Amino acid sequence: MAMKTGSALLVGTLLGVVMVAVVLGGEAAVSTTEFCTSCHSMTYPAEELKESSHYGALGANPGCKDCHIPQGLQNFHLAVATHVVDGARELYLEMVNDYSTLEKFNERRLIMAHDARMNLKKWDSRTCRTCHRNPQPPGADAKAAHKKMETEGATCIDCHQNLVHKEVAETDLNESIKQGKMVLKPEKKDDDEEEEDEE
Repeated sequence: MAMKTGSALLVGTLLGVVMVAVVLGGEAAVSTTEFCTSCHSMTYPAEELKESSHYGALGANPGCKDCHIPQGLQNFHLAVATHVVDGARELYLEMVNDYSTLEKFNERRLIMAHDARMNLKKWDSRTCRTCHRNPQPPGADAKAAHKKMETEGATCIDCHQNLVHKEVAETDLNESIKQGKMVLKPEKKDDDEEEEDEE
C-alpha cells in the first residue's frame, strides 16, 4: 500500500512539474514579437516601434511583450489573462476584419490604442515601471503632473500616450472607466490659438 502511495505521489509530482513547464513555456512562446507579428495586422505597429524613441534607447530593443504583457512570476496571472481575453478577442477581430493595408488597419487604430491604454491603466502602468523605475521629471509642470500619481490615482499612461505607435486621439481613461465607453480628451490648443482667444 505504501509503495502504491509513493508511486502515485511521484507520478503526480512529475505530472505537476511537466504541467507547470508547459504553462510557463507556452506563455513565453506566445509572448514573443515573432508570435505577435504572425498576425499580419501587428506588423504595422511592430515597424512603428522600431522607428520610435523607445527602440534602441539606452541599448534596449523592446518587443511587444515589454509594453503589452506584464512580466515576471508576480504578474503571471495578468499575462495569462491578457493572452486569453485580449488574445482571443484580437484573433477573432483578425479573422473578421480586413487589415490587408495600413489604411484599413488605421480604421480601427484608435479603438485598439484605447484598449491597450485601458490595460495599462488597469495594471497601474506596471510595464512602463519595469524600465522607468523612478522618473525624475524636469520642470514644475511635469513635477506637478507626476504628483497626480499620488494624489489622484493617475498612472503613466494617463499622460504619456502616443509615445511609440502612430499618433491617434488621446483618451481620458478615468472618464472612460466612469462612463463605460471610450471618452476622448479635449483637443489641446496651440499657444497661437490661446493668444487669439485671449484677444
